[in-house]
Amino acid sequence: MSRIHEALKKAEQERVTSQGGAPQPNHATESAMPTEEPSLEVVPGYPSNGGVPLTSAMPSFASPFNLDTLMARCVPGTWAPDASTMLFFNGDDNAPGIEEFRTLRSRLYSAREKMTLKKVLVTSALPKEGKSFTAANLAQVLARQHGRRVLLVDGDLRGPRLHMMLGTPSSPGLADYLLGESDEFSIMQRGPMENLFFIPSGHEISDPADLIANGRLRILLQRIEPLFEWIIIDSPPAVPVSDSSVLAKVCDGVLMVVRSNVTPVDMARRARQEFPEEALLGVVLNGANADVLPYTRYYYDEAENNTFKSKT
Repeated sequence: MSRIHEALKKAEQERVTSQGGAPQPNHATESAMPTEEPSLEVVPGYPSNGGVPLTSAMPSFASPFNLDTLMARCVPGTWAPDASTMLFFNGDDNAPGIEEFRTLRSRLYSAREKMTLKKVLVTSALPKEGKSFTAANLAQVLARQHGRRVLLVDGDLRGPRLHMMLGTPSSPGLADYLLGESDEFSIMQRGPMENLFFIPSGHEISDPADLIANGRLRILLQRIEPLFEWIIIDSPPAVPVSDSSVLAKVCDGVLMVVRSNVTPVDMARRARQEFPEEALLGVVLNGANADVLPYTRYYYDEAENNTFKSKT
């Protein structure tokens, strides 16, 4: 029992005695005072840094977490998508690449029949292999299904690109939430495509690895996950930095993007080793010439000795 509690109790007893009455327990005071020193709440899953202290300095979060709140807080804004890379905004359902993303969507739904699958991380071995392009268009093709709300998250706090592809502001965003400066709904955007929501990277920070590992991303996903059918997260490349392996811990599966005739085989192997075998959903081969696609598929199946669990 704390000294403050003892002092309050003694003062109450002296007051009652001076008024000629018998001391009575002050239940209201006793129930309001802690019986031991207060401790910080720790979020499980991050034993390396001791968990995340949830203090009064953090903002109060939006509640309740339901569809009405989501639609009320995320009013559709004005986006200016890059038509050359955002395939599903240009109105041409026969544009090159669209059918491949439909196939990828079907593969994910097939995988979902065998495992829990909602939060998908999209990464690559090295920069400029097409991971952001893949994440953005995958989110779009998923959102085109009726009633399927999809959240696209830019988890690449080092070199964010999704906000430029979608033609929308980069903040407030994920970094602002992880710093405790914004709540869930204030960092979400909603554009012209029905059912597609977007969390940009937020303002630039100097320590993205530590921020991503502070545990608040797990809290964010736990709060908003029930509102979406799919959550697609774009991450930094896996080989140069550790961010993607940390992000993968809060996701259900990982898609690896490799660029045809560009990604070195040894780099692809190293990137694959950053994730547990059961986390790998498959590989997206980006930039392949349609005429040689069957041969590149054979190459990854045979020459790599089935390094990857599945191919998309």
